Amino acid sequence: MATELYFEDLHPGLKFNSLRSYKVTAEEIKEFAERYDPQPFHLDEDAGESSFFKGLAASGWLTAAIVMRLRVESIQIAGGMIGAGVEEIRWKQAVRPGDSLRTEAEILSVRHSTSRPTFGVVRSRTMVYNQRDEVVMRSIVNFLAPLKKQSV
Repeated sequence: MATELYFEDLHPGLKFNSLRSYKVTAEEIKEFAERYDPQPFHLDEDAGESSFFKGLAASGWLTAAIVMRLRVESIQIAGGMIGAGVEEIRWKQAVRPGDSLRTEAEILSVRHSTSRPTFGVVRSRTMVYNQRDEVVMRSIVNFLAPLKKQSV
């Protein structure tokens, strides 16, 4: 297990690559779609072929969930990564069955929280690539990280 990180450990320019890639399956795409995003191009290969996507495509929200998993594995914040807002999420290319996703996250800025004095706010950008190094998603999100040194 990697060392847990605190606010003081994070600084602009610090980068984190996913510790592994994640292979997406057709079954997973369809199961997620049935439960959360039941659109034809996520549920059925034939419907996908005649759609904008020209084939079965993963829901962008499935892609985002996979990215969250990869981020949490590679950026281990003490006590867990607490979301503090999504500034941007862009799906650049469809994720297909058999795609292997990996992430590259970079800390863009850090600041002390004014409303939660024992935490800092960390702004980060994550680029998501498939096995051909094509960008499939990009996001800018904020999360809270606890301060290592608590004031008394």
